[in-house]
Amino acid sequence: MKPSNRRPWPKAILFDLDDTLWPIAPVILQAEQTLFKWLASNAPRVAERFTIDSLRQARLELLARRPEFQLDLGALRRAGLIAAFEQAGEDADKVELAMTEFFAARNAVIPYDDVLPGLLRLKGRVLIGSVTNGNADLQTIGLAHHFHASVSAPGFGRAKPDAAIFHAACDALGVAPQDAVYVGDDLLLDVQGAQRAGLRGIWMNRTASRRHLEEGVQPDAIVSNMDDLIDWLKREHA
Repeated sequence: MKPSNRRPWPKAILFDLDDTLWPIAPVILQAEQTLFKWLASNAPRVAERFTIDSLRQARLELLARRPEFQLDLGALRRAGLIAAFEQAGEDADKVELAMTEFFAARNAVIPYDDVLPGLLRLKGRVLIGSVTNGNADLQTIGLAHHFHASVSAPGFGRAKPDAAIFHAACDALGVAPQDAVYVGDDLLLDVQGAQRAGLRGIWMNRTASRRHLEEGVQPDAIVSNMDDLIDWLKREHA
């Protein structure tokens, strides 16, 4: 019998969250509208002085001055609101209430149709983890019970593509990087970052993009959904 050159199944599959398991742009847009509506009712001086766009521009200017906020965009938004409240003469003690309103809307994500069935199919076969640069809260979203470990840049203090955040997730799962696969939508942060950290990097390419050719990144596999991912796992692994 011809010997198989297929590898053993990976011990862990790690996922990016935003734009890999659910679309995030429309959620952030809606969350900003929800926040501004809250401001109009609860901090009217802020809503009178600023718009959604001018608050966003002020955050970008703050980020340019303080790039450390890139590690925690929630902290950036909080700092931006504190500055806006102070400029408008509003009570800055209300900022935490505003942030609670924003985060509730920011976590009102709708996973792609293939995500929950895919996680259930992987359950018991591999350890499942997540590594994100964002503020998604799996507990609030209702998916935390599918994940054995989750590491976020705001909590960890380092962000993708830094190898340390990938290694922290592997350590939390008790697996070596070479025994883990990372799945994400961003070619540089996710795929290349994972590969440089010693994991295999899978590109979740839901839009049939050919950007990997432009970027010069060679993913270990390209998949369009969770079914594709599981098919690849079965095909490549004994």
